[in-house]
Amino acid sequence: MSAVARVEAAFARIAEADRPEVFISLRSRDEALVEARALDERASAGEHLPLHGLVAAVKDNIDVAGLPTTAGSAAYSYEPSQDSTAVARLRALGALVLGKTNLDQFATGLVGTRSPYGAVRNAWDASRISGGSSSGSAVAVALGIVDLAFGTDTAGSGRVPAALNGIVGVKATRGLLPTTGSVPACRSIDCVTVFARDLGLARTAVELLSGADGLDPLSRDDRPTEIVLPARPRVAVPAPVHLDGLAPGWADAFARSVAALAATGVDIVEVDITPLLEAATLLYGGAFVAERYAAVGDFVDGHRDLIGTDLDPTVASIVLAGAEPSAVDLFRDRETLERLGQTGLAALDGCDALLTPTTTWHPTLAEVAADPVGANSRMGRFTNFANLLDLASLAVPAGFVDGLPFGVMLTGPAFSDRALAGLATRILHPRIDLLVVGRHLRGQPLERQLVVAGGTFSRAVRTAASYRLHALATTPPKPGLVAVSAGGAPIAGEVWSLPAAGFATFVAALPAPMTIGAVTLEDGAVVRGFLCEPAALDGARDITRFGGWRTYLADAALVESAQSASAE
Repeated sequence: MSAVARVEAAFARIAEADRPEVFISLRSRDEALVEARALDERASAGEHLPLHGLVAAVKDNIDVAGLPTTAGSAAYSYEPSQDSTAVARLRALGALVLGKTNLDQFATGLVGTRSPYGAVRNAWDASRISGGSSSGSAVAVALGIVDLAFGTDTAGSGRVPAALNGIVGVKATRGLLPTTGSVPACRSIDCVTVFARDLGLARTAVELLSGADGLDPLSRDDRPTEIVLPARPRVAVPAPVHLDGLAPGWADAFARSVAALAATGVDIVEVDITPLLEAATLLYGGAFVAERYAAVGDFVDGHRDLIGTDLDPTVASIVLAGAEPSAVDLFRDRETLERLGQTGLAALDGCDALLTPTTTWHPTLAEVAADPVGANSRMGRFTNFANLLDLASLAVPAGFVDGLPFGVMLTGPAFSDRALAGLATRILHPRIDLLVVGRHLRGQPLERQLVVAGGTFSRAVRTAASYRLHALATTPPKPGLVAVSAGGAPIAGEVWSLPAAGFATFVAALPAPMTIGAVTLEDGAVVRGFLCEPAALDGARDITRFGGWRTYLADAALVESAQSASAE
């Protein structure tokens, strides 16, 4: 799509969506179109613009030349003379910035309601929160207004709103995307983050935008020690006790995500993440909050008269509390953090990533208004520790619960960004379980058909005791599984996991009399599986007593061997 057409579509979508709280400042349509035409001309002239034709939004604590930076406070607002490093790189790649998005004031919060510019409502349910602090950026992407957006992440602000709005949020290794030209929340651990509806686009943007800029002393060179996934990855998941308190249905949704990842050939390891969760509490409950005062505390302290109008009361109280810890408190908390980090990361030793729900619940606007601090604190259980411990992380959609998005998060060591993306791809690409009972079993002649379709062996199983197995009168011989109302028995088989596209191709080529239908397993699970048409049973031999195709073949081989020996 041309940049002009994309800009036109974006403004049409803004009008259609009718969410005025999403943007704090928006470029005029005419101004955006002038830039779009120039971009189209450059692309037509052969200039390499990898992000040409895409429109973007920028969280309003990140500088965009020509638009004010408010950080969520009109009194704090200033006019930047140049783009932030991240925005300058984005525009150099051909993307067009549409405007600046709403946020939890001074990037302090995980709810998206702490703004004098209005609470940003969820893209799927306007009665619920969008998540913060990068609320407007996430919703602008989820509503299809923009293709990608910048947020920032200190405690999870680039991940929680992604989960609640059903999009991707990438929080790269700390410092890979320089924070030059942004209003900090906690300068030493802040990250610029990327939202998109597609993991590939989000990761492409991060790859293109990464690298030290010579201005941000905390920025880093691009992946000096890149981590690569092994052939069979190991992923840690929290012990069940750490999943207590999840929203109704979320524990089951998470279990499905774990099972889906395991079905792709990933080993799942249950671990005790107590030290990591304890480390997470230090971000707001310890001396590290002093860095929030260092960022904007003087401004808030000097404008106490604006608390309740231009300054959000909850944000102001958090920032002002940052003046209370002493240097001694900070050094003690740093030592505590180092010890918790050492213990927590040791529990993950040998694992390539930690998989968790992104957050714990999805409250309504009313629930947050009734308990602004308590409701917010529940949001960051699994996100708060990542930046404190210098970990990479990304959030991806993982289905729906009661009609609302549910998301999971992968977290790993610094510079594991590409490895995390590889694991996330396995979660995002839907896969289908298929029961096989005959010539597609491992080691049998047609196993390769499953492999070519992208299938991976998941587990050996037995059906419920409501099936009979027959050796069909075909050449070559093949088994036929049929459901019966009485007189059945458990039949041995294997469950394979196939990507949806591969499954469709595989089924389309399936010859008669074979069919695919629902099969109940011995443990009560229901999967798709090989069945045969009843007409195919004419002349077939009932081999149910063998309990499975392999046992039948072994018996047939013994009989043939005995007959050969007798003939000799």
